[in-house]
Amino acid sequence: MIYQTLTLSFKAEILQGVQNLLTDTVKLALYTSNATLDENTTVYSSTNEISGTGYSAGGKVLTGVTINTSNGVVYVNFNNAVWTPASFTAAGGLIYNASKSNKSIAVLSFGADKTATNTFTVQMPANTSTSALLRFT
Repeated sequence: MIYQTLTLSFKAEILQGVQNLLTDTVKLALYTSNATLDENTTVYSSTNEISGTGYSAGGKVLTGVTINTSNGVVYVNFNNAVWTPASFTAAGGLIYNASKSNKSIAVLSFGADKTATNTFTVQMPANTSTSALLRFT
């Protein structure tokens, strides 16, 4: 089962000063519906990671990282992640820090299997204090 959430280890590591999303290499790996990803996921694993045309193990580096503040909320935004060409099916993903021993950040659930036949895009939410993927209040 894949449950969308910030991971507990990430929340602790932010307070401990372990992760720096502005300078570290952050990646998004994609997974099949057989994966078990939730708040207790601590590191990237290749178990139940997808395979297919256009996808490489470990996923894609996320670019365009910004950290903003508004209305008492700190929030993080990334550019969309796009795989082209793409021929695969994914049910969710794991955002993780490749610079810090592949430590987990957040789990994404797509709600169902999503199949690509040409391009696969993980569209990030709006870069606002109420919509951004990673928000701290």
